[in-house]
Amino acid sequence: MESAMPARVVTSTVYPAPNEASTPGISWAAVLAGGFVAAALSLALLALGSGLGLSSVSPWSNDGASAGTIGVAAIIWLVFVQAVSAGIGGYMAGRLRTKWVDLHSEEVVFRDTSHGFLVWALSVVVTAGFLTTTAAALVGGGVQLGAAAITATGEATGPAVAQAMQQGVARPDPNAYFVDSLFRSESPSDSGSDASLRAESGRIFANGLRQGDVSPADRSHLARMVATRTGMSQAEAEKRVSDVVAQARTAAAQAEQSARQAADEARKAAAKLSFATFLSLLIGAFCASIAATWGGRHRDHVAV
Repeated sequence: MESAMPARVVTSTVYPAPNEASTPGISWAAVLAGGFVAAALSLALLALGSGLGLSSVSPWSNDGASAGTIGVAAIIWLVFVQAVSAGIGGYMAGRLRTKWVDLHSEEVVFRDTSHGFLVWALSVVVTAGFLTTTAAALVGGGVQLGAAAITATGEATGPAVAQAMQQGVARPDPNAYFVDSLFRSESPSDSGSDASLRAESGRIFANGLRQGDVSPADRSHLARMVATRTGMSQAEAEKRVSDVVAQARTAAAQAEQSARQAADEARKAAAKLSFATFLSLLIGAFCASIAATWGGRHRDHVAV
């Protein structure tokens, strides 16, 4: 009688199918191509906008476009530049990227959107770097031209004048007023030169305006110098000094108010430019992302 043999059990190992493609999720060649195209287009459109803006500005008053119109046009053009350049660059990246297979449509849309965003970021960095380099070159060229002009002026007017212009001797000496007060006389002589009297009077006015008002001693000294030079009486000279000091204080207050108003307008203009730049960059990122998805869809539905 034959013995019963146990049944042989055959087992097999099942390996799961890979769920990741061998191709990377980012096509850097397409991103670089789209980014450089977007940067080149933005620079070209910015140059065109600068030419149009300069052609509409006139150095004569009440002629040409106003400053407000130029500002609004510049903001609109900045948004247009970002939308067009980033959109074209993003669309090129979507069309040039590698076709992904066996992927969900949502994943494809996400990758295309990421490609467009990367194109926008690369174009912004390249454009900012180029504009910064160009601005530095323009500033350096302006400094060289200014130095050449000073040198040429020095050759025409003498080495002393050129050295004074280069060193900025036009700035007043803060100690000159105190030096004058050391040698101030109660009876100024009529033999003094007109230039020296004017220079000393100017230093007295500068110190008085810096302190807020001309001191009584300085007023008396100015009145004596005016009386000695013009032949007026002391009372008339003091009245003239008081009138001129009041006019100088009014002029200084108006100049300070104008400077503050100009600084406030510059601050507002800088704030508007910052907000406009942010808005244009945001619109550029959106346009690049959307255009990349359009380009990707066109790429995937191309019939062979």
